[in-house]
Amino acid sequence: MFKIRFLFSNVKRNIDLVYGGGSVGLMGLISQRMYDGGCHVLGVIPKALMPLEISGEPVGEVRIVSDMHERKAAMAQEADAFIALPGGYGTMEELLEMITWAQLGIHKKPVGLLNVDGYYNSLLALFDNGVEEGFIKHGARNILVAASSAKELMMKMEQYSPSHEHVAPHDSWQTRQLGNYAEQENAE
Repeated sequence: MFKIRFLFSNVKRNIDLVYGGGSVGLMGLISQRMYDGGCHVLGVIPKALMPLEISGEPVGEVRIVSDMHERKAAMAQEADAFIALPGGYGTMEELLEMITWAQLGIHKKPVGLLNVDGYYNSLLALFDNGVEEGFIKHGARNILVAASSAKELMMKMEQYSPSHEHVAPHDSWQTRQLGNYAEQENAE
């Protein structure tokens, strides 16, 4: 199990948490610690995942959504930044989507990767290879901020300024509409 000592510094900084809504595993520990420290905790979870990812009483505010797309859109709308901890396919998919959204110009928020004990070294090497082979633009490689400690990651994210070219202007994506699928369908 990865060290979670770094979580305690978040509470001291009064950083609110927007996350996938589960109460098990690493995210369960993080959400409980943040909540106990007086931070606002918002969990966004699809109804179908509730029996799998919530055990006992959830902490903080829980927003139930219909599917994974709505979950990610709501989380993106509520968050000021994104941090991926060591995780599985779901974590990697969400990380890559936030990187892609930044590249496309959908958001200008920092995307951080906490590379605990080198967990993501091979993924970072893959991104570097993508740049070397010409599949990823050099400037786009800077979308992702990575560090091996939470303190270093927070410092880098606070200093983050988007320096890559966007595929489309930020305002053209109407990001304020993210997460309001029913309203969008009714308006059309």
